[in-house]
Amino acid sequence: MPTDPSPPPTAPAVSFVFPCLNEERTLATCIEQVHRSLRTLGINYEVILSDNGSTDASIQIAESLGCRVVHAATRGYGAALRAGIEGARAPYVMFADSDNTYLYENAAPLYQAASAASADMAIASRMNGRIEPGAMPFLHRYLGTPVLTAMINLLFSGRLSDCNSGFRCIRKEAFVQWEVRATGMEFASELLIKALKHRAVTVEIPSGLRPGPPDRVAHLRTWRDGMRHLLFILSEKPALFEWLGLLLLLPAAVLQAAAAFTGPLAVGKFNIFDIHSQAILLLMGIIGTQFYIFGCSLFLSTPDRPLAITRRLIDLNEGVLFFCLMTVLAVSGAVVMRLVIEWAGSGFGGLHHANHLLVAVHFIGTAVMTAIGLLSIHTLKKARGSRL
Repeated sequence: MPTDPSPPPTAPAVSFVFPCLNEERTLATCIEQVHRSLRTLGINYEVILSDNGSTDASIQIAESLGCRVVHAATRGYGAALRAGIEGARAPYVMFADSDNTYLYENAAPLYQAASAASADMAIASRMNGRIEPGAMPFLHRYLGTPVLTAMINLLFSGRLSDCNSGFRCIRKEAFVQWEVRATGMEFASELLIKALKHRAVTVEIPSGLRPGPPDRVAHLRTWRDGMRHLLFILSEKPALFEWLGLLLLLPAAVLQAAAAFTGPLAVGKFNIFDIHSQAILLLMGIIGTQFYIFGCSLFLSTPDRPLAITRRLIDLNEGVLFFCLMTVLAVSGAVVMRLVIEWAGSGFGGLHHANHLLVAVHFIGTAVMTAIGLLSIHTLKKARGSRL
């Protein structure tokens, strides 16, 4: 008589992922602390090592401690975490670095906080906990993390205290919806920004940080990775550059036009609309145009909705774009030709038309910059196959 098949194993309630690249010195300690913490919950769980190409004994150590190993083919912190999260079998996935710097005993409280609030993400905040001496460099603690956290909170309506914490618990279903793509250290910022854009329920618990091994070579590169975080944050807010560009470009154009009609004016002790004022307005126009075109180009890679005028420029018919470019070039050429003729007529001496020249340079220059910017945007659209 055949025996009954054994019941299938109970699915884990939470998966804990360790991204790893040659962490044999600290990995066992990290895994054991997570085991001790999660066992107190009395739930089924799994620990996953997401290996990023280790050449030491990290994989063997993880397997000996009951971990399941997945292999991340693409190098990078974000790539390793994505591979581990995608391979997790639980509805909630926790992760932390493998360098024994986080307080892994907070794994259970972190999961409980996420579960109790039905949160999409729970963060173990280092800034709200105890940071042991020597655990975090001065620049990271008082400049990098606070500034980046403040930017994310301001631009994306967050209430976070630590945007760079690498100890988090996320709901896997939400993670899939967010479509996080970063492969490097900026994964941490992308995860938060995508969560905030999706209005995800996010909670924090106080945790902390302790020093890693004294001679360990950190994978983090302060200035390179800090810049990567900053670039990603800005790339997710094209409206910032769109509005900033318009707020510089349009008033500068109006005031420059007024200067052309009125000429220099004395207002009390101030002499306005003279060459110095016009030079400042020209600079405002140049900077505003650059910001605006930059914002337009960022809309190609985000689902954010631009202003109506921006959308029309991005979706400009190619035939109209061609004639706009030709018109700008023709007008610019005509103005330059007239200037050369007038200059030649004076024996190539001084023309003394500085005020009028600044007006002409302002409007022609910003028009040419806008035309070239639109050309680059439409070229990128064709190269990427973008559709807004």
